[in-house]
Amino acid sequence: MVRASAGRIWSVSSNPCQDQIHYAQLNWDEDGQPLSSVFGDVYFSRVNGLEETRHVFLQHNQLAQRWEALPEKVHFVIAETGFGSGLNFLAAWELWLTTAPRSAQLHFVSVEKFPLDKNDLIRALALWPELEFLSQQLIDAYPCIVGEGFHRLSFMDGRIKLTLIINDAARGFSKLLTTTDPLYSQYSAKVDAWFLDGFAPSKNPQMWSEDLFSCIHQLSNAGTSAATFSAAAIVKKGLKFAGFAIEKVTGFGRKREMLKAIMPNNSQDYFYPQPAYKSASTFPSSWSINTNLDIYPDKHALIIGAGLAGCSSARALAERGWKVTLLERNNAIASEASGNPQGVLYAKLSYKEEAQAEFNLTSLQFAQSFYSSHWANIGKKTGVLQLAHCDSEQVLQTQLQEKFAAADELVQFVSCTKASEIAGVPLSFNAIYFPNAGWINPAKLCEQLVSHPLINVVTGIAAFNIQRTEHGWCINNDRELQAPVVIIANARDAQHFEQTQHLPIKSIRGQVTYLPATIASKEIKTVICSEGYIAPASAGIHCTGATFNLKEESKELRVEDHQTNLENLREPLQELLAEWENSDKHSLDGRVAFRCTLPDYLPAVGPVADEPAMLHSFASLRKNARAFIQDTGKYLPGLYLNIGHGSRGLAYTPLCAEILAAHINNEPQPIARDLVNALNPARFLIRDLIKNKR
Repeated sequence: MVRASAGRIWSVSSNPCQDQIHYAQLNWDEDGQPLSSVFGDVYFSRVNGLEETRHVFLQHNQLAQRWEALPEKVHFVIAETGFGSGLNFLAAWELWLTTAPRSAQLHFVSVEKFPLDKNDLIRALALWPELEFLSQQLIDAYPCIVGEGFHRLSFMDGRIKLTLIINDAARGFSKLLTTTDPLYSQYSAKVDAWFLDGFAPSKNPQMWSEDLFSCIHQLSNAGTSAATFSAAAIVKKGLKFAGFAIEKVTGFGRKREMLKAIMPNNSQDYFYPQPAYKSASTFPSSWSINTNLDIYPDKHALIIGAGLAGCSSARALAERGWKVTLLERNNAIASEASGNPQGVLYAKLSYKEEAQAEFNLTSLQFAQSFYSSHWANIGKKTGVLQLAHCDSEQVLQTQLQEKFAAADELVQFVSCTKASEIAGVPLSFNAIYFPNAGWINPAKLCEQLVSHPLINVVTGIAAFNIQRTEHGWCINNDRELQAPVVIIANARDAQHFEQTQHLPIKSIRGQVTYLPATIASKEIKTVICSEGYIAPASAGIHCTGATFNLKEESKELRVEDHQTNLENLREPLQELLAEWENSDKHSLDGRVAFRCTLPDYLPAVGPVADEPAMLHSFASLRKNARAFIQDTGKYLPGLYLNIGHGSRGLAYTPLCAEILAAHINNEPQPIARDLVNALNPARFLIRDLIKNKR
């Protein structure tokens, strides 16, 4: 553990928390209030929990006064230890609506190791009928918990954002740091006010750890405030270690004292030990740290490409008060890979603990929440069946059952009989069923996303170069097309720009087939996925496909690809195939588009690397992958990427847009640090250096 010269702790322990994440175990007292049966403590004051929250956290962080003084289009971050029933969040939300500017955003980040299940949450929040308008929105959006992870929830068109981190407090907050290396803590998004509200130190001393207060220090700035119901010695000591000036004040109800604190302007210098050897780096390489923490007075962004990635990015920024100009080379938005009439919302789940599995699960849950209010205008929430149509899929679904056994709201494991009942047609395979998924018309979705007064769509303009200017970036040397921020979201065509041509982009041709609905096929009630997919009929047509043709550039429909799409339906829908197979394949209609993918099948989302500078700064990785490099990543200021979504654009792009907006606005990320780095476009340069390919 690295310490400051005056004894202040700075680093976070690398020892993982061994306790398994599970739902809170509650008892209910005679007044209907919840108590933790594990910790033997109450969730809020028996006198009046809401008034306690207002006294301890709202009043002693001076939130009303601070929010009334906020300028337009800014964000304010509250971080909380212990989400519990969400009462503190709802009270802050209520106050925000009456005091903060309408264009400002509240980010509420809360870490909870033992979350309430939805039934307990409903029961607890019923105690506060005066908050029903807000609490019902929280209940409706409350996520299905599957182990550790981040859950970003958005309310009131993005005006209120909740990031619920399921984890131990110290580990959860450490995942918000840009790096665990204390030398670069200034590059983490900062917290404005802390609600320290875990169970009492006497009941749960493990939470009030030095590692937690180390994170609190690194996530705080001069002027950051903190408040806690506790005046225990361990809390006072921890806040002092974290650099806060503390003050005892009158507590709530029968509680005599509580603490409030403020981070002063004079912060201590770091004591950073140099490694004994150049191979002895204590922390991960600092290549992912972007020092371009620009504040943009002119909140204007240009986005190249008006498909799912570009339109989602535009909406995420517009909801933050950004003016967005969205450029599309075709005469209409969603004209290329995002132009199929039906796309499927689902993600490939995995039992493994790896980046792709975590990203797929997080993206799916975020997307389902994101689309919940849009279904009527963009498609149908029919549910999605993923059939166990082959040996490998059967094995996978068996492996998934333990991890997702208690996640029925997210995914259900059904027999072939139940799958047939759900689908409306006979099926001969067991399946996993996603009840909150379905099919979406991507073009209609894009139209919904860009329907915002701050988004201006310009079609018929192809971007062929990007140049840095004193005012930011200029496209095609056109003074009318310049802004401090540019986002490249034009999929495989990103490789044509000088700044991004180093990316290992792959283009995969895909052809979908439109099948005329038959009397039998009209009975299909849900999306059915096996080797391919088929969606319920829309306007008398089923969309099915799609083929995967690597290194092919033909845009013409091919009869053999129609045949492939039909063949992929043989196993699940053999009884329905006869009429389509006997038809003239030349008469079938369809569509060809090109997916953009990357070698690790994760998208590239984040700042664009300054390739020559990055290669120079991290050249020693060629000889030693763990070399000590006391330098940060090199990135082009104001230039960002959002590409590489492959065939999962509907699941990936809502979360990726949120990630990108957090980069640009220097907000807390909606996903853990390691996953942010796994999506960083510069990862390919670093991997090539380590493999000595550059």
